[in-house]
Amino acid sequence: MVDPLHDPDDPDLLDPYRARDLAGLVENARLASGAVRYGKVGRVGVARVVVNRDDPLPTGNHACAVYGSSAEVAGTLMELERTFADVGRAEAVVYASPTTVAEIEGLADDTGWHAVEESLVAVHRGPAATSAGVRRAGDVDLPGVAELLADDLGMDGTRLLRHLGQRLDDPRCAILVVDDGDRLAGFASGFGDRGVGLVEHVVVRPARRRRGVGGALVGGLVSALDDAGALLVAAQVAEGGAGERFAEACGFEVRYPVTAYARRVDELLD
Repeated sequence: MVDPLHDPDDPDLLDPYRARDLAGLVENARLASGAVRYGKVGRVGVARVVVNRDDPLPTGNHACAVYGSSAEVAGTLMELERTFADVGRAEAVVYASPTTVAEIEGLADDTGWHAVEESLVAVHRGPAATSAGVRRAGDVDLPGVAELLADDLGMDGTRLLRHLGQRLDDPRCAILVVDDGDRLAGFASGFGDRGVGLVEHVVVRPARRRRGVGGALVGGLVSALDDAGALLVAAQVAEGGAGERFAEACGFEVRYPVTAYARRVDELLD
């Protein structure tokens, strides 16, 4: 018997209507998270957009929910190039989920955008796992957190440190750490807004992996988001591989796919 709540072409995913509703909730939280502390959320054409000069991460400057006619979507993609160039980004990013038109692949290709990442959004089910040894981060922890995140993403740690300081001061954000002697073994960061919690980053020092540190961090973060009022907690992970398996081991279930499209806009910065 076919489960009416799931896509008959892929039983692991929700049916398109339920997936669209869920994606809308998660994307609202992602936009709000990207706007911490000086960013703005608005509309460009038929897309929802967050721009934040102080946020060095792609999630702080992106578009989503691109929905309209083919002409409207194509025009919006061209508008987005200038939008992100105007805030000094070298690249424009659109996350296409069930809230985006199904024809986005062809329209993106026609306007010079390229699919750069396939990921999955998963929702936490059941109680949070144990989180022994996990504690809230303080100002003194931020250089260690920035170092771990910079190594993981291959980014400049100085900008990340400033960004993390802004997030630490926002009550909607949560940064948890695990100690390893005189340095950090790992950290997890998340965000909660209007009943939706996000697990955004989980990084464990290579020498401490496969020892339960990551699972404890995720468990602590889910509990913290629950305590802050989250009715659902979601995470976005790369499709396939260790990230997806880790999310499933932490109690998350895949709900819908997301494709990231990017467009270089360096030439518009001159």
